[in-house]
Amino acid sequence: MVKTGILGQGIYLPPKKLTNLDLEKIVETSDEWIRTRTGIQERRVVSNEKTSELASKAAINALENSKIPASKIDLIVVATASPDSNFPSLACKVQKAIGASKAFAFDINAVCAGYLYALTTAKQYIQTGMANYALVIGAENFTSLIDWQDRNTCVLFGDGAGACVLGPVTSGGILADYLMAFGSQCDLMHVVAGEKRSPFHPDTTQSKLPYVVMHGQELFKLAVASMADAVDEVLKKAKIKKEEVACVIPHQANDRIISAVAKKLNIPKEKIFVNIEKYGNMSAASIAVAMYEAEESKRIKKGDYVVLVVFGAGLVSAANVVKWS
Repeated sequence: MVKTGILGQGIYLPPKKLTNLDLEKIVETSDEWIRTRTGIQERRVVSNEKTSELASKAAINALENSKIPASKIDLIVVATASPDSNFPSLACKVQKAIGASKAFAFDINAVCAGYLYALTTAKQYIQTGMANYALVIGAENFTSLIDWQDRNTCVLFGDGAGACVLGPVTSGGILADYLMAFGSQCDLMHVVAGEKRSPFHPDTTQSKLPYVVMHGQELFKLAVASMADAVDEVLKKAKIKKEEVACVIPHQANDRIISAVAKKLNIPKEKIFVNIEKYGNMSAASIAVAMYEAEESKRIKKGDYVVLVVFGAGLVSAANVVKWS
């Protein structure tokens, strides 16, 4: 099996910021209420950009940082729950945008866990020799799925994209993977379509776009349990002890969830990378952006054991152990 590692990362974040103070003007909430319950201070939101544009810009950034040209990419996998349309896939749109003409391409929908599902999937193609270099992207225009009159959900989410190039490495790389699904809990977070909604004119029937419904308390408990279990299981597979881990990069859904996972695992909070205050929950893009910023800020460096862990609607969870290379 070919050892597979991350050769370069990239991100793209829409320039427009939506702060907690901005949300106070839209829905009955407050900056203090949001910060104390979620850890979020602001998030990025698209203006006119499509999800495919976010994905393509993050992909170009990752290619530049990896020094691998688009012409050498054999596979493109995009994780998204908010594509431009049902088809064609975002992956095919990215292929066109970046000129990766020889790549085969497809999308994955595991919502917030999508990036690690995509990372693990792409790794298999490289290990079996079907691809040499793969481009993995998490991209979301998640605010297009939000009911802006529901203060329990509209304060949580943002838009953005992150990407990485995978390829063969001589040492380190992705050491272990863990994927799990709990379909019996699918109703805890789902998308409702066809009902009346509009963020600024709630009494009109003009807008019938889908929107997210979430049962927060039940989801909180399962998120903590599933992420902690995923970390334990993937460390067993990698034969790595918790004490050897330099950094844990979790899905950025809620700072209380992250703190509860750290406590359950008995891992010091300072070992856990958190950037939720700047971006909120960007679904599949969250951990992609967090991984990029953890490397940029020197929180992770060559030779470190890094644990990536996520959960998402489905319910689904995933984890990877990476020896950073």
